[in-house]
Amino acid sequence: MARTFPFPIAAATPLYLAPMAGVSESPFRRICHRFGADVVVTEFLSAEAIRRENEATLAKLRFGADERPIGVQIFGAEPAAMGDAARLVSDVFQPEFIDINFGCPVKKVVKRNGGSGCLKDLGLVESVIKAVAAATPLPVTVKIRSGWSEEMRNPVEIALRCQDAGATVLTLHPRTRAQMYSGAARWDEIAAVVDALDIPVLGNGDIKSAEDAIEMHRQTGCTGIMIARGSFGQPWIFDQTRDLLEGREKRPAPPIRERLAIALEHAHMADEFELDPRGAAVEFRKHLGWYVKGLPGSAELRKKLYAVRSITEVEAIFDDYLSHPYGARNGDDDMVGRTADTTSDAIAEAA
Repeated sequence: MARTFPFPIAAATPLYLAPMAGVSESPFRRICHRFGADVVVTEFLSAEAIRRENEATLAKLRFGADERPIGVQIFGAEPAAMGDAARLVSDVFQPEFIDINFGCPVKKVVKRNGGSGCLKDLGLVESVIKAVAAATPLPVTVKIRSGWSEEMRNPVEIALRCQDAGATVLTLHPRTRAQMYSGAARWDEIAAVVDALDIPVLGNGDIKSAEDAIEMHRQTGCTGIMIARGSFGQPWIFDQTRDLLEGREKRPAPPIRERLAIALEHAHMADEFELDPRGAAVEFRKHLGWYVKGLPGSAELRKKLYAVRSITEVEAIFDDYLSHPYGARNGDDDMVGRTADTTSDAIAEAA
């Protein structure tokens, strides 16, 4: 059965950058688009903060033309507030779609029944989707987990009720809220949801390499693939996945010198985007750590980068590294791609 996306996408199997709090900001979305992401989604944003026009939250809704197609992800447990937020986002920012977060497992979100907390009450899930769909002319998509707990695990029922309530695309991260990020994502549950639904289904979870993405697609038949932590420090994972999807040999990851140039460009973009006059360097340290993971001497390099307070310091550290024996020996022909660091508990994936 052909499953059609509710907005134009050229790729038969689109690759999405997942919504991730503190990561999926405009500079990273732009970098990922350049390296092959077909669709990007903002980090998840509170409906209450949007409807109250919180300045910091509205700043996170900024995006440029080079980020399209883009979705804005919102979360909350009050249908009226979710509808108000969707209306404001649609009228003012006009993304391609509104995505509803029913997956975030973080305690501060679920304690108010937001994110995956909504999965304890599927009637609430339906009410939220209907309220958002009634408030916006844009397509409404959803991102879910397999359930609140093992006892309440039923991704097919959750997905069907989302579809019936008006969701036009559904993403499944096949873990329960109780699992957080432990254990293995059950890709067989993605396959079951694909079989049950008439709308496009995106698979998400445990994609650390292009090969993982291809294997998920093969096992599940998902319409599209959403990549989250696998993109950390290696945005080229999207181009590599596209190569394999289309039967080409996977292009190598950039060599060290180019990798550091990409990291530095990303840092400058983040610095220009940051509203805080102190700059983005401190917040950007996590990205620097991901970009250099696996490089020769990376432990010492990360130690230096985790102490930076300006982008100028980053430039100096990179210049020194490339003139060091590590860089001289490996700068142009080493490092064909290492898995990004996926163990950080400091970053809360949005769903």
